[in-house]
Amino acid sequence: MTLSSGGFRDGRETITPAASCRPASFVQFGVGTPRKREADGTPTWIARGANFVVAASFVDRQAILDQHDIPDESMLLVPSSMSATIAAGAAGETVTEETLAILPPGAARVTLQGSGIVIRIFSSAARDMAGLAANAGAYAETVQDTAPLAYWPGPTGGFRLRLYRLRDHSEDVGFGRIFRSTNLMVNIFEPSQGPRDTALLSPHAHQDFEQGSLTIKGDFSHYLRTPWGRDRSLWRADEHIDCSGCSLIVIPPQMIHTTSWSSMGARLVDIFAPPRHDFSAKPRWVRNAADYPMEADAG
Repeated sequence: MTLSSGGFRDGRETITPAASCRPASFVQFGVGTPRKREADGTPTWIARGANFVVAASFVDRQAILDQHDIPDESMLLVPSSMSATIAAGAAGETVTEETLAILPPGAARVTLQGSGIVIRIFSSAARDMAGLAANAGAYAETVQDTAPLAYWPGPTGGFRLRLYRLRDHSEDVGFGRIFRSTNLMVNIFEPSQGPRDTALLSPHAHQDFEQGSLTIKGDFSHYLRTPWGRDRSLWRADEHIDCSGCSLIVIPPQMIHTTSWSSMGARLVDIFAPPRHDFSAKPRWVRNAADYPMEADAG
């Protein structure tokens, strides 16, 4: 699905394999004991990558999600089945349709009406959330293959609550619907129009950043291949991970991967931290580029 400069592109380019490639991390949300209970009892499942954290709250009719002392920007994905009143910084806004919200650093309160799954995305600087992740043990020590979190220039007009109603960004102008903040990037794909043609997959790898692929709805299959280094004892067999419901797979750098889906209306969100330069350099690919300048644009 994703093509990365410097990585595999339809099998024509190569990367230099590391001595070893760590395994992918997969977390199924909504199963077993939640990682956190919000103040009103709403269950929240949490998983992380090296530089990002994903929290999925399963809301039944209503909920209040409070965020405290978040040191940098975070994102909130409100589904079409719910309305949300978001109080963050000096602003308060209500949305009644599928919306991506970018919240400023600091405290926030999200009041929800309806039933569904609400996704929040933080950087790993939100240490309390990162520490609650089901796969936190995989990041107990700093991973050496992933470039560290780095902040892009501040947003035009300063930090504030920003809302992006997804129906306003349905025009086909690039690869998915990409949004970025100073610390995060998401690609919110349109619902699938049917199964993916398995003769047109796109195996590729990333040199020094992870990819989080968040299943929102439907059935996906992730195919993973570890490049062979010189030490045969470190070679691993190919993996095939089937996802349904709400789940997150974190694909490490250098792991060759591609994805297929088998259902109508399947939903996937790709997550990166910090934002990707290659996607940002594509004209019109980043839907909110006017709000968030690239590093090269900083004066």
